[in-house]
Amino acid sequence: MNASKVSPARDEACIASPSSEQRFPLASGPMLVLYVAAAKLLLHLLTATRYGIFRDELYYLACSQHLALGYVDQPPAIALVAWIARHLFGDSLLGIRLFPALAGAALVWLTGKLAREMGAGRFGQFLAALAIFTVPFYLLLDHWLTMNAFEPLIWMGCIWCVLRAINSGDARYWFWFGVISGIGFETKYSIAFLLLAVLAGVVLTPERRFLKSRYLWAGVLACAAIALPNFLWQVQHGFPFLELMHNIRMTNRDVLRGPIAFILDQAKNVGPMLFPLWAGGLVWLFISKHGRRYRALGWTYVVVLGFFIALHGKNYYVAPIYPMLLAAGAIGFERLTSQRWGWLRLSYAALVVITGVLLAPLVCPILAPESFLRYEQTLGIQPPEAEHQNNGPLPQYFADEFGWENMVRQVAIVYHALSPEEQARTAIFANGYGEAAAVDFFGPKYGLPRAICKHNTYWIWGPRNYDGSTMIVLGSDGSGDRRHFKTVEAAGRVEDPYSRRDEHFTIWLCRGLKANLQAAWPLIKNFD
Repeated sequence: MNASKVSPARDEACIASPSSEQRFPLASGPMLVLYVAAAKLLLHLLTATRYGIFRDELYYLACSQHLALGYVDQPPAIALVAWIARHLFGDSLLGIRLFPALAGAALVWLTGKLAREMGAGRFGQFLAALAIFTVPFYLLLDHWLTMNAFEPLIWMGCIWCVLRAINSGDARYWFWFGVISGIGFETKYSIAFLLLAVLAGVVLTPERRFLKSRYLWAGVLACAAIALPNFLWQVQHGFPFLELMHNIRMTNRDVLRGPIAFILDQAKNVGPMLFPLWAGGLVWLFISKHGRRYRALGWTYVVVLGFFIALHGKNYYVAPIYPMLLAAGAIGFERLTSQRWGWLRLSYAALVVITGVLLAPLVCPILAPESFLRYEQTLGIQPPEAEHQNNGPLPQYFADEFGWENMVRQVAIVYHALSPEEQARTAIFANGYGEAAAVDFFGPKYGLPRAICKHNTYWIWGPRNYDGSTMIVLGSDGSGDRRHFKTVEAAGRVEDPYSRRDEHFTIWLCRGLKANLQAAWPLIKNFD
């Protein structure tokens, strides 16, 4: 690799000189980025146990007890991460959430590197890292053990390879682009949109020269090889993920946004104070003398945004791409203020911090629920809605952390009121994976067997050896149960003031299923 080709966009006007960094190594750009990354990690660790465990976290932990090459609603990587976390830290909520917290800190660090690679000096690197720290959506995602915490890091790993290939001219980076993309396919299928967008960016710019490289096509093969096991699993099971997505679309559960509203949602998700930064970053990539070198990344964003607008995707599907734009915007702002208006640097950075501090309690469990509700009312700010749900007083992302252990405790009261003989044949049947996964997670503490469930991958795991003679049914209004069982009895009630209202339900004790459960199981599948 020719070192003289690395990061040619840098100039002395906007980057600290080597002698300056040598004199003050602890105040260099990379060190400032590391300080911000460490602060983000500390915030997530301090708030990891503030509320309870999240619905999807429970589900991924359940999947980790059934390691496979795929699942109905996600690739296998998140279940493997959950398996590692649980084997290292047990049921500790802090341990379960350590890996997403580390991913969030790593995203701050990588964004600083992206900015440096595109020519940022010390302030530009610091501003890019600070921006990522304060993005409300990343503060939210990095709180949970879900694939969404790792998705932006994987996307930016791909973008880093593109930048290195552009700056160095070394096509070998495209091979590593393919490797990271393959890992992305095993993490979340949305990586496909990034790959198509990068391809468009390459074709529309001089970077199309890389299409002749054997390393790029070796990267394609590497990506395919890494993604192949999960693809074969989907083939074997009749592409359940596609069935799931079709069913979700047919229920009209997602909030559909027009193009203008969708773009406005981006400003809310990333943070209103950061809108000038990422929008300016997009402009910088297309029209700046230095930024045009990387305009393939500008086209990448435009195509990703266009895909999700055209496909009526959720407003947060674009979230993984913004570190790239925030890094570009930090460079543009740094260059704009390098000769004059230097006072704007401190002023804008202070505004980013102040806004971040004000918004953080809305997306990070810093306040007690009662205090959160008062704070939200005082600010008059609510997050953009992605799904139609009856969330109760709290937004869905917080509501889904409440009520799970209490639910399992109520189920245990019903279960242990049965005779030992009846307990042996009693199935705990949940209509949703959240209820089932909560029983599997908290159940051992209360002497409960694992649940069975018709929802998503739980359906694939089947009814085990139960015949339906006695079932404790969760998440039902009871009307369907009365048609299918000889007797249906209201045996308990689940409620929590802060949980979602669809998690307030009666626990039904049902006896005498009118059909054999094993035979009926294929007919009750619910992928949504």
